Amino acid sequence: MRHTDTARRTAFKRTLTGAALALLVGLQSTSAFAKPAETLDFGQLKPTREQIIASLNVVELLKRHHYNKPPLDDARSAQIYDSYLEMLDPARSFFTAADIEEFSKWRHQFDDFLKSGNLEPGFTIHTRHLMRVEQRLSYALQLLGQGLDAMDFSIDEDLLVDRKSAPWPADRAALDELWRKRVKDEVLRLKIAGKEPEAIVGLLTKRYENQLSRLRQTRGEDVFQAYINAFAQSYDPHTQYLSPESAENFDINMSLSLEGIGAVLQNDEEYVKVVRLVPAGPAAKSQLIAPADRIIGVAQGNEDMVDVIGWRLDEVVKLIRGPKGSTVRLEVIPAGNAPNDQTSKIVTLTREAVKLEEQAAKKSVLKLEHEGREFKLGVIEIPAFYLDFKALRAGDAEYKSTTRDVKQLITELQKEKIDGLVIDLRNNGGGSLQEATELTGLFIEQGPTVLVRNSDGRVDVLSDDSKGAFYKGPMAVLVNRLSASASEIFAGAMQDYHRALILGGQTFGKGTVQSIQPLNHGELKLTLAKFYRVSGQSTQHQGVLPDIAYPAVVDIKEIGESALPQAMPWDSIRPVIRPERDPFKPFIAELTARHEARTQDHPDFVYSRERLALSRELVGEKTVSLNLEKRRARHAEIEQRQLELENALRLAKGEQPLAKIDSEDTPSVHEANENLKPEEDAYLAESGRILLDYLGLYSAVARREARL
Repeated sequence: MRHTDTARRTAFKRTLTGAALALLVGLQSTSAFAKPAETLDFGQLKPTREQIIASLNVVELLKRHHYNKPPLDDARSAQIYDSYLEMLDPARSFFTAADIEEFSKWRHQFDDFLKSGNLEPGFTIHTRHLMRVEQRLSYALQLLGQGLDAMDFSIDEDLLVDRKSAPWPADRAALDELWRKRVKDEVLRLKIAGKEPEAIVGLLTKRYENQLSRLRQTRGEDVFQAYINAFAQSYDPHTQYLSPESAENFDINMSLSLEGIGAVLQNDEEYVKVVRLVPAGPAAKSQLIAPADRIIGVAQGNEDMVDVIGWRLDEVVKLIRGPKGSTVRLEVIPAGNAPNDQTSKIVTLTREAVKLEEQAAKKSVLKLEHEGREFKLGVIEIPAFYLDFKALRAGDAEYKSTTRDVKQLITELQKEKIDGLVIDLRNNGGGSLQEATELTGLFIEQGPTVLVRNSDGRVDVLSDDSKGAFYKGPMAVLVNRLSASASEIFAGAMQDYHRALILGGQTFGKGTVQSIQPLNHGELKLTLAKFYRVSGQSTQHQGVLPDIAYPAVVDIKEIGESALPQAMPWDSIRPVIRPERDPFKPFIAELTARHEARTQDHPDFVYSRERLALSRELVGEKTVSLNLEKRRARHAEIEQRQLELENALRLAKGEQPLAKIDSEDTPSVHEANENLKPEEDAYLAESGRILLDYLGLYSAVARREARL
């Protein structure tokens, strides 16, 4: 859940004890960033006094206030060491085996270094990395300077692309061989994407020169931030040090301002990857960007595209951000591409602020025929859990909130005499915890809604104290992998109270709470609490598992809490409600069988299953051929399979088939569902049919029991 507004940040800061704050008294930073230089002697990068003090404060704050409070010992040291190397060189393409052997003497000493404020080993490893990167980029430029004619694309050789567990290159000669293949692979990708030789050399030369230029502008603050984050994020992926510069943008490593394109981003090795889209934001409205897409270029208006492969996330964010009403063009590699497929598309977006009313809940009526009779089901789509804090504080009686809006929509739907209700939480990334609690209260008689366990073990119980449920009719809740945080709290409560069938996909799995703590130098965002369902189950890592699962639209191995390194585990605590008879349990097997029979040959479900299977097959490929003909053949084969999948769906929907996959401004039929009627949304319609199946089965049993 994002706690980004000032009021909530202030509230979370107050949860830290005075002892921790006392560490920081009188230690305000007076340092300023040095102006970037054209060249830099990496050996001059040394920790400052402010950074040393900040590191000691981080050690103390994590020791006292992190949710887990794990010991800072030799085991943690080894974890920090491994994480630092993976952060700096995830593909094992810069350090040599000799470098690693030299560093390994510190493997079990980082706990002692951090406790004593000794930052030198962290700086030494990082500056060695900078030297190695400079050498590799210079070598790549040297290869390009020889021209593409010097590269033989007819010989059979492969490149290992998944190098996370590969041995470290033995020496400089081994690195040269690896980078010869890497550059050749980059050239092949661009060749297959249709680039001319001269353009390929120009693009790659500019890319490597730009990376080299930014590398030489590295500051000591960059080194410090990377090292302390290797330490902080060994606790969990959301605990993070923010430098004075990046602290201006809270959680900048995960999201863009709502006055921008409306996308949540994260680093994925040398790429920037889309995690999710903000509902009603420019990216979501375009229907041309999807989770797991990779951004490789950014342009302002009609200016030239800037290649951003290899850039830091904060640098890419700065390029994408801009004034409201201005346009930005993004060059994007779709998530469905093979790992070695550089084919991209250009998406033009107008930056804008996402208005609250555009994220508001909205209703529709789903009309379905079932067992010879027409039924009407109400559908309420909730894109986010929102609350107009400003209007609420001002005493405005008409302030907007999720619960108020949903209550009004239910009233309107009941006037249409609906037979049941579907709450659609797909792609809802969360929002106000208060609203998740109050919305739960509309559907239960009374009782706890969510538990918050703090780092000291204290469990706070949030409850609905008003008696009586506002809506007592049959319900289903539709979720997917991008339903997160507040969505998971609501869906989990509906499942635990046996109030609704939960349908769709496994949810995101973020069940932790973070606080921002100011330091003498920068800020620390640390995890200090964890959410639990009223059944005692955590929403962390595992998320909410649906009663009946649909095919995933994104690979859960790529998107979700469990995809993040060092994600805190799922666990459970004592429940706060007694288990009651589950009215759904006796029918789940039959409901699942009917669902599977109904969707076995349904075009949308077939498309989702086969597209995900293809994506996983491609991601599983560990090597790529550097033979041009073999590479072209493999690319053509993949493109043909993607085309067949797309056209099978188009034909089933009465759309014209494509002659080829057009990546320019052509959303997939499967994804372009913004304006679909409820009956045309396959997942929504199937949710309605499952709910009607349940009502039929339940009624039959009730009638049979009544006769007895």
